[in-house]
Amino acid sequence: MSVSVSREVARRVFANEFNVATHTFKESEDERAPNYILFPTGIRANRVFIVGTLTQLDNIGNDSEWWHGRISDPTGIFHIYSGQYQPNSTSVLRKLDPPTYVAVTGKPNIYSREDDGLTVSIRPESVTEVDSLTRARWVAETAIQTLERISSFRENPTQYAEKAKTHYGEDLTTHHDAALLALESLTEPL
Repeated sequence: MSVSVSREVARRVFANEFNVATHTFKESEDERAPNYILFPTGIRANRVFIVGTLTQLDNIGNDSEWWHGRISDPTGIFHIYSGQYQPNSTSVLRKLDPPTYVAVTGKPNIYSREDDGLTVSIRPESVTEVDSLTRARWVAETAIQTLERISSFRENPTQYAEKAKTHYGEDLTTHHDAALLALESLTEPL
């Protein structure tokens, strides 16, 4: 008899919110418990789903492949890192030629750097080349979900929203304005 393990939902988040998320936690002491990142709008995630323009891709590995990619959305830049432990993503990245639209599902990763503090990136589980319509849909859906989270944060806060208030504060103006600007960007030619 096999046991089915369900994966957590990959959360949609814009780069401007992703890049300021620095609070991680576990909800259990079990060593196999998932690590979560807490976003300022009051959701937790151990997986994210992003779509944007892969603007830069470099193999920065010395002894083996270790790819660094920059993916742009209307609010900022995501950084992804893929190597031997992400063979499917690494295989796809090796073949891409920026600029191109990509969809990425992956794990948020926060690490400390001596020169500039905390850095947030994504370890991709999957990378797929997509078209401009897919990117536009992602922008629209992510903007709507961001605005809904902000509304819930203010009107009906969850336990994660309360944690976010403690860690990041209550001013979500930057994320609200970014979501609106992202929607406005859809009226421009893609």
